[in-house]
Amino acid sequence: MAIARSRVTAQGQISVPAAVRQKLGVGPGSTLEWDEDGETIVVRRVGRFTSADVHEAAFPKPPKHRTLDELKTGLKAYTKRRHARR
Repeated sequence: MAIARSRVTAQGQISVPAAVRQKLGVGPGSTLEWDEDGETIVVRRVGRFTSADVHEAAFPKPPKHRTLDELKTGLKAYTKRRHARR
């Protein structure tokens, strides 16, 4: 049984019925994803990215492991460069 129905406009637009918006938890600015599952088209809210996904996208190569002393030395050098009098 269908939750709701929509009509397609001449420009190919549809309105998402209120019951469907509430069920999906979407509002203005939300992005929906259309997926084909055999003979069925599935519409779902685009998922949010995990912090692991963002980290992998930002740093494709894993960072080089450093010792605590190397990190402290690097921070001191960065602070000196950043706050040096010009």
